[in-house]
Amino acid sequence: MLNAIATKNLETYCQELAKANEVADVSKQFNITPPMETKLRQAIMHSVAFNSMISIMPVDDVKGQVVDVGDSGLVTGRKTGARFYAELGQGGHTYDLVETDSGAYINWETMTQWANSGSKGEWMKLMNNAITRNFGLDILRVGFHGTHIAAGDTDPVTYPLGQDVNKGWLAIVKEKAPAQVLASATLDPTGQTAGSYKNLDSLANDLENTTIHEVFQGDDELVILVGRDLVAAEQHRLLESADKPTEHKAAQSLAKTINGRKVYTPPFFPPKAMWITTLKNLQVLTQKGTQWRKSRNEEDRKRFETSYLRMEGYGVGRFEKFAAIEQVDVVDPNPAP
Repeated sequence: MLNAIATKNLETYCQELAKANEVADVSKQFNITPPMETKLRQAIMHSVAFNSMISIMPVDDVKGQVVDVGDSGLVTGRKTGARFYAELGQGGHTYDLVETDSGAYINWETMTQWANSGSKGEWMKLMNNAITRNFGLDILRVGFHGTHIAAGDTDPVTYPLGQDVNKGWLAIVKEKAPAQVLASATLDPTGQTAGSYKNLDSLANDLENTTIHEVFQGDDELVILVGRDLVAAEQHRLLESADKPTEHKAAQSLAKTINGRKVYTPPFFPPKAMWITTLKNLQVLTQKGTQWRKSRNEEDRKRFETSYLRMEGYGVGRFEKFAAIEQVDVVDPNPAP
């Protein structure tokens, strides 16, 4: 049940939400003002640490050219009889936005527990964080796993990671620059499997040198995204074979660096995948003026519901700065007899 403290807190929360958005009643759908668009975007970015590192940006149109927010390659040289200029155009680097609707709710029981365990200020913070974090995590679910845009209703049972909500980063690159994505690779610490790699360092080194364009290979902003299963398997291998303190240290630092690059394992990243890119190369784009909110205490369902409707999509700034292996299979060096 919703106790008296939580009820009062919820009333204050809705009043403050209405005041911030300059509307009389947040229980009825309202269009977010530009300043609140910025605040909501920042809240979603900071609700999940990884979201603050990628590019989450507003755009004017439903379709358009993505914005390259990083190094665009060599722009210095000479030309006989003229000035030297390098083409910064991004043919094919376009985006398409689609209607995207996020809805979350918090049960009365949860809100009452929060009210009994902290101050009103802490309660307000828990409410905001719970809502924005769910929105933020869904951005990553769809960004990493989205394969297509459902023609009608989406199906969260069949596609629990939002595969049918939108085309994510990998799907976009596979469609427009398929050479940047490898279907599979094999890790075999014994080296006995043909074409395999002994460790993640050698795998990452080869992926970068053969797939990332040479003008970007020296970019110090390139990082490696690696799945949790690969990190676990490699750490296990290093610890099992380690007989020196330096080898133990290498196993412990694996989650931080691979092949000299910073490593990230973001929420919902495919467990057996490896990507190399710059974080700002991964884009989430939302059309200005299309963002709608609604928040309401639903008494019949004993919960507080909030929704966020907008036109949204994904983009990749430079395909040449993106390389991926969809699935890395790990060979067990000590298979069971």
